[in-house]
Amino acid sequence: MSKKVLITGAAGFIGSSLADDLLAKGFSIMGIDNFDSFYTRDIKETNISNALKHNLYSFQEGDIRDMKFLDSCFSGFRPDIIIHLAAKAGVRPSIKDPASYYDVNVNGTLNMLEAMRKNKIGRMLFASSSSVYGNNKKIPFAESDNVDFPVSPYAASKKACELLCHTYHHLFDMDIFCLRFFTVYGPRQRPDLAINKFTRALLNDEPITLFGDGSTSRDYTHISDILQGIGQAMENLKGFGIFNLGESNAISLKELVALLENSTGKKADIKYLPMQDGDVLRTFADISRAKSVLGYNPVVNIADGISNYVEWVRVNNRNF
Repeated sequence: MSKKVLITGAAGFIGSSLADDLLAKGFSIMGIDNFDSFYTRDIKETNISNALKHNLYSFQEGDIRDMKFLDSCFSGFRPDIIIHLAAKAGVRPSIKDPASYYDVNVNGTLNMLEAMRKNKIGRMLFASSSSVYGNNKKIPFAESDNVDFPVSPYAASKKACELLCHTYHHLFDMDIFCLRFFTVYGPRQRPDLAINKFTRALLNDEPITLFGDGSTSRDYTHISDILQGIGQAMENLKGFGIFNLGESNAISLKELVALLENSTGKKADIKYLPMQDGDVLRTFADISRAKSVLGYNPVVNIADGISNYVEWVRVNNRNF
């Protein structure tokens, strides 16, 4: 399997976790990130602090919208495979600023594909999202379902990127898999996401806010299972494919809060607000394709994953 990997969005939650995982397996990694101000730089610098000590890791600060920057990275490192995680994230912020989401996510992905074409690099894993399914009526969500009805600019941008990936596969015979991640959580999770926010609020005896009545549900996927899925996708990368990476087990917001209460030993003071535009009612992954084609096999149930995450927050005193 390819041993030289370029990771975009390398200072983020998934990117930094992936780099550490691949370094432990002997891969040579170049990470690139522009330290977007969506959350504070110090969190991201902490994320990559261990990788920077590794002799197989190099890091370049820059923007995927800058073709000169990408060309310098590609020509200097000559990766065998790209794992493209960089994107502006978040459903609700994308409604307030759709232009920048399209600029970074779609134009940035187009730049990555063009840089690959120019530098004759033909293999990429692209990080897509469960948000492309919108308010899909059929449960669980399968890759064959129609995803022409996104409900946020963020979701629409991810669908647009999947289409670009297929176009470059078709025109230039690139091997590209689009991996639809389902609500990833665990150590280093972004501070804007529910599990992180709720954990900090509970441990600090602060109220938590639920949008809606608490019945909306998500298929939460532990970072270790996502890393397993990425590794399996790297091993099996051939042609074009779209794969769900989830746990295939959705729980409601109220159930999530109850698990966090149990793990923190704190009682939640819950404030209810109306549902937000762009939010979906549920996500639930059909992972049969990922299992059969990739050998994907998620093993971390949500109760164990939440307990693990709360303990990590306590030990590391992160994001307080």
